[in-house]
Amino acid sequence: MDWDKLRIFHAVADAGSLTHAGDVLHLSQSAVSRQVRALEEALGTTLFHRHARGLILTEQGEMLFDATKAMARKLDTTAARIKDSEEHVFGELKVTTTTGFGTMWLVPRLSKLYARYPDLKIDLLLEERVLDLPMREADVAIRMKEPSQADLIRRRLLNIRMKLFASAEYLQQVGTPRTMADLGPHRLICQSPTTPQVMSGAVLSQTLLAQNMNSALLVNNYFGVLQGVLNHVGIGILPDYLVTDFPHLVRVLPDIESTEVPVFLAFPEELRSSRRVAAFRDFVLEEIQLLRRSQGE
Repeated sequence: MDWDKLRIFHAVADAGSLTHAGDVLHLSQSAVSRQVRALEEALGTTLFHRHARGLILTEQGEMLFDATKAMARKLDTTAARIKDSEEHVFGELKVTTTTGFGTMWLVPRLSKLYARYPDLKIDLLLEERVLDLPMREADVAIRMKEPSQADLIRRRLLNIRMKLFASAEYLQQVGTPRTMADLGPHRLICQSPTTPQVMSGAVLSQTLLAQNMNSALLVNNYFGVLQGVLNHVGIGILPDYLVTDFPHLVRVLPDIESTEVPVFLAFPEELRSSRRVAAFRDFVLEEIQLLRRSQGE
């Protein structure tokens, strides 16, 4: 099979459209179509069902797409290894983590990493969905649970808990609750228990929302909860790793907190020797050590 035709087939199968594949490959739609037809003729089979809304892979097309995806992953890994120099860290690193941890903890620290490796390019994917690392949807993941996927190198970074925080200004206006029964006049800021999040956070939110508080603000990520707390909207459920960066936040009802949540860093076994992965891993471990030290103090 012609490698160039396979490359074009892979782009079409991935995009589901001749036009979109042409844009990615910088080829005309007619040139892409000719290459796909030539590949179908060479294989003696139909690879796509064509209809008005786009292209759908046939059974034979699915088989070939599985093969080209595996080839693309292998080529990406090989290219990464070739680009990694023993003395210089550069190139793209795809990192995934949750919206809360990424926006509130990781991004504010990345200037230190860039100062050390100015030619590094980080593609940061912030979402609650667990991306498939072996399929190279990302190179490195920081997750609030131990990864279950096989062939991953994993490292437990720390354990966190969700706790109650408010601003001093808000507590001066509304008062500081001393018991759960005192929460009635207050406004709770939290994620809805049905929003994708760690189970312990959802359980704590559900418990507090059942206290018949006068008002509530439900946000679909912890960054939004933090903004509400900082702007004196109410009492928020937030992860305790924020205490270091926001020391002026006031802990409310210290006896109330979620169960422990483990935080893991993971990456595929095949990237063990990647300089970019090692640089990012070491940077995160250093920052976690600083966080632990500050929490201990």
